[in-house]
Order: sequence, then structure tokens, then C-alpha cells
Amino acid sequence: MTPQLDFLGIITSDMAAALAFYRKLGLAFPVGAEEQPHVEAELPGGSRLAFDTEDTVRSFHPEWRPPTGGGRIGLAFRCADAAEVDSVYAELVDAGYTGELKPWNAVWGQRYATVNDPDGNGVDLYAPLE
Repeated sequence: MTPQLDFLGIITSDMAAALAFYRKLGLAFPVGAEEQPHVEAELPGGSRLAFDTEDTVRSFHPEWRPPTGGGRIGLAFRCADAAEVDSVYAELVDAGYTGELKPWNAVWGQRYATVNDPDGNGVDLYAPLE
């Protein structure tokens, strides 16, 4: 068997804050998930995006420490069109999240923007330019 990507994991400092951010991007989590140490959302195609608290990771890897410096993961959410990139970016920034890159027309033919999740991970929003 060839290994298949099935699971993407993010370690979070604040489960409730992380889930609130990703819910705004359309991911579904069970009611009460904010109180859990491990939470998963099924993605289109059946893979999963999971969140673990720092304490959960330390429970099996006691020497683990949060990384410092820039983001170490790349997540991108496709939007329907350029206007949706702009509106989702504005909604997230208006909700208090940090905009890293304001929407712009990328040379590779996409409307693109980046917002930081509560743990400082850059989350891209994009749509093809018509």
C-alpha cells in the first residue's frame, strides 16, 4: 500500500479561539468541541483537519515546545470569486483577526489574501481571476 494523506493536524494554544476562526471559514465542529483536547473536522474528499491542545501534545511528547518565528504550515481556502476573497478577508479582520496580506491580484492569476489564525498560522484565501 502507498501511504495516503488523510489527516492534517494543528497544535493550538486556545481551542475555542482556533475553532471560532475556522468555523468562520466554513468548517464544522461538534457542539462543545471547544472543551475537548482533540477535535477533527472532515474535509471534502474525506481527509480530516484536526486540532490538539498544547497539553495534549505534551501528554505523549513531554519535551515538545511551541515553535517560534514565522508560520510553519500552509492552509489555503478557495473562494468562489475575487469578491468573496475580499469579503471573507474583511469579515475576518473586522472580527479581530490579524490580516497579514491584504487582498491583491497575484501574478499567477489569482486574487489572494492571508489572515493569521489565533496561533499565528497564515491562512490564505484565493480565487481564480477571470
